[in-house]
Amino acid sequence: MDFTPTEEQAAARDLAARIFGDLSTHERLTAAGTGSDAELWKALCEAGLPTAVEDIGLLGLVLLLEEQGRTTAQVPFAASCVYGLLAVSAHGSAEQRKRLLPAIGDGTVVVTGALPEAAVRVGGSGELSGVAPVVPWLRDATHVLVADEEHGLWLVRTVDARCEPVELTAPWSAGRLTLDGTPGEPLGERERPGERLGGSDADVAGQGAYDDVLATARTAFAGLQAGVCAGSVARAVDYTNTREQFGRPLATKQGVQLRAADAYMDTEAIRVTAYEAAWRRDEGLDYATHALTAAWWASEAGSRVVHAGQHLHGGMGADLDHPVHRHFLWGRQLDAYLGCGSEVLQELGALIVDGEGDA
Repeated sequence: MDFTPTEEQAAARDLAARIFGDLSTHERLTAAGTGSDAELWKALCEAGLPTAVEDIGLLGLVLLLEEQGRTTAQVPFAASCVYGLLAVSAHGSAEQRKRLLPAIGDGTVVVTGALPEAAVRVGGSGELSGVAPVVPWLRDATHVLVADEEHGLWLVRTVDARCEPVELTAPWSAGRLTLDGTPGEPLGERERPGERLGGSDADVAGQGAYDDVLATARTAFAGLQAGVCAGSVARAVDYTNTREQFGRPLATKQGVQLRAADAYMDTEAIRVTAYEAAWRRDEGLDYATHALTAAWWASEAGSRVVHAGQHLHGGMGADLDHPVHRHFLWGRQLDAYLGCGSEVLQELGALIVDGEGDA
């Protein structure tokens, strides 16, 4: 394993850090409320960062999402890259890749995913029916990736569906998706009506594509959680070094140091497991158990870290307007997204028992 970023990955990460740092400020986040920052999203797309993910791979995306997480930037970057760019690139047909990838890259097409929500039903003519109660970034999306009962993947245009706003713990511009005879486009080729064939001209769409997209999402959002936690720890360190009690900084107290050290180690565990899963996918290796491991750490350790960050701020941590509270909200949302720790652990155990774990 070699997690050292390539020149391209490092350059993209540094550019992302600069854009997020300049535009995702406390004042702008306050003004955005629970919505997304359109100006920031435009800046990211004009800088070519979504397009760059095609070249820098999932590990590169994890690096970019760490920078987003540090600032809790309210843009659909993770969703559109995972459910749009990477999913279409890996499993879409040649025509879909040619039509959709440039538009996803420049931000005119924004894709989110209703995975692993309850499967939608497919009618005889390819119309879709079903409800996804909560879809993050649905209010920003032009397309939604959904799965049918056989885990075939479909792209649905939001203008063809009913989308109602829903507020989550974190400000993710979420919505409720209702499909009622809604037209859908299968991801990948189709030789005959009712038969889904391979995306990327080779892979068989269906279970394999679904598993890959879900594992990719879990890995990417674990990277996002690593950034959220790193930002929380950084704020706690800054606060405890400047806040004094009885004439001494809070950071000189052993209890504070131990709590911060535990949070740091948890954050590093999230980061390294996300890096490993992403690296294995980019190298074409099996990574199913590694993605689940990263997701477990992101859920379990992520919750501990954002609680510690808020606790180390003392009374200030209870202020809903304090910047550290955003890290708490994002950390708790990511704790449950794509499966909480106990659910992911059960899935991981079943995969190992069935002998389908990574070599």
